[in-house]
Amino acid sequence: MKKKSKMLIARDAFELADELGLTPSDAVEIEVRSALNDKIVEIVKKHGLTHAQVAKVAETSRTRVTAILNRNTQDVSTDLLLRILARLGYRAKISFSRAA
Repeated sequence: MKKKSKMLIARDAFELADELGLTPSDAVEIEVRSALNDKIVEIVKKHGLTHAQVAKVAETSRTRVTAILNRNTQDVSTDLLLRILARLGYRAKISFSRAA
């Protein structure tokens, strides 16, 4: 007999990390990388760029760009996400606040 999975709902990166048994620092990483990914997807759509165009500008492979635009960034470094943003003419601005 198959065991039924319980569906979990997380409202933010911190709840997700908690449900997955990850650390608060993992949650911060998830949150930052997700924001970077969201912005890249937004820019590419806004400017109607192809995956190949983004790859050429960012000096990375089209396969990596496709993964990023499909939000599959498990094997993509944060450095690459930042480099893509920079090559597309954008800067990331990070703010800090004390954790609750």
